[in-house]
Order: sequence, then structure tokens, then C-alpha cells
Amino acid sequence: MTSEILTPEELGERWRVSPETLRFWRYNGKTPPYVKLNGSVLYRIEDIRQFEKEHLRRHTADNVLVNGVEGKMEV
Repeated sequence: MTSEILTPEELGERWRVSPETLRFWRYNGKTPPYVKLNGSVLYRIEDIRQFEKEHLRRHTADNVLVNGVEGKMEV
């Protein structure tokens, strides 16, 4: 049975980033929602999948951040 929760180490493996990078992103509000229990950070797999789905891109110019506002890049 697959766990429905991932630790920062497991999510880091999935995304190929270090737990330290995830901590930095969490601090800046750039990760999926997480639960903190007894000092441990845990991510629900359903939140991770939704976050990944929302961040899919077909083109590098799609939905870029310009001055903190998300939108299409105009050429």
C-alpha cells in the first residue's frame, strides 16, 4: 500500500530537490499545503498532485510571473 503522505525527504526525491530547498520554498509560500505534527512536516499526496497539475506548462512563456503577477508574456 502506498502512503498517502510524503515527508520533505520523499517529496524532495520526487521533485529532485533537497529538503533544504523545500524548507526555503515553504518559508516563502511556494509549496503545496502541508501539515505539521509533533514538529514534522508532512505533505498529502492529493495536495502534491494538485500543485503539480496547477504548475504544468506547455511553453516557457506560459504564465510567467512579471512583477509578482501571473500572466502571459507579451512579445
